[in-house]
Amino acid sequence: MSQEREPLISKLVLDVLKPHQPTIIELGRALGRLKGVEQINILLREVDVNTETVKIVIEGRGIDYDRVNEVISHLGAAIHSVDEVSLKRG
Repeated sequence: MSQEREPLISKLVLDVLKPHQPTIIELGRALGRLKGVEQINILLREVDVNTETVKIVIEGRGIDYDRVNEVISHLGAAIHSVDEVSLKRG
């Protein structure tokens, strides 16, 4: 009997609302420390008086969405939506 392997997240595209601080550089560095993350792209999409809307693209192997969400929340930001996800067999 063969065991099916759980597909691993290889790419996440997130729409995130964040305060002006931390900067997108600091946010990227914090996310880049997570296991499985190989590359991060952050695009500033909109700036309001107190917040910024950013698009975050995270690529790697075996990205842990829950840990990504924890880091984003810890920095005072919130995921509005998951706009794209790619998965690969492990």
